[in-house]
This record gives sequence, structure tokens and C-alpha cells, in this order.
Amino acid sequence: MISIELKSHFLRLYQMAFADDNFDVLEMQMLYKFAEERGVTREQLDDILLNPSHIPGIPKTLEEKIEYLYDLALMIWADNIVTDDEKNTLKKYCLKFGFIEENIEELCQFLLDNAKQKLPKENLIELLKE
Repeated sequence: MISIELKSHFLRLYQMAFADDNFDVLEMQMLYKFAEERGVTREQLDDILLNPSHIPGIPKTLEEKIEYLYDLALMIWADNIVTDDEKNTLKKYCLKFGFIEENIEELCQFLLDNAKQKLPKENLIELLKE
């Protein structure tokens, strides 16, 4: 059984892929890679994307929030182009996840800078704990 939070996460990633009006094959490959990392099959992901339930599933822990936002930042960099629409979408999710507005610009830049370098998620989480 896939949690509502995880289903929502994949829908957010899918939405991010469309944020720049240019859905790239690399973005779709990354989406399937994220699914595989979480034990979600291609068929299950296809079902989530084709039958969105519109249930808002916001991650509960700080670590999950950062992990999910970082996935979004990685998705933004999938085509090696960062558009204003993609940045604004990332900021919107930072707000939705409960981060303080005055910290969002810095958080987004931190996530995007590390995503550009393709820093492994575990290393990013460790950086934030320091």
C-alpha cells in the first residue's frame, strides 16, 4: 500500500515536470527512478499519475519535507534548465510544507545549488543536521 503522502509527492513531481511547459524525457526517467528508490513499480506510478486522487498529503517530518523538496529540485535540474515557473513552484511547496516565508528564498537556493551538483539525498540531510 502506497501512502497518501507518497502518492501526493509523485503528483507534485509530475506537476513540477510540467511547470516549464516542456516535459522532457529526462524528467520522466527521473520520476520513475524516484519511484523505484521507494519501492513503487512502474505500473503503480502510472496508476497514480493517471488517476490522481487530489488528496493533499503533506509530509509530516522535517526530514521527509526536505527529502521531498529536494526531489523537486532534482526534477527542476533534470533538463539542465531552471525556469522562473519551476522556481516559483518550488517556493510554493516550501510554503505549503510549513517553512517560514522569509527563509524560503534561501532554502530554495540551497536545494537548487545542491541538486545542480547532484549531491546524494543522505548527504544533504546530513548537511542540514550540522
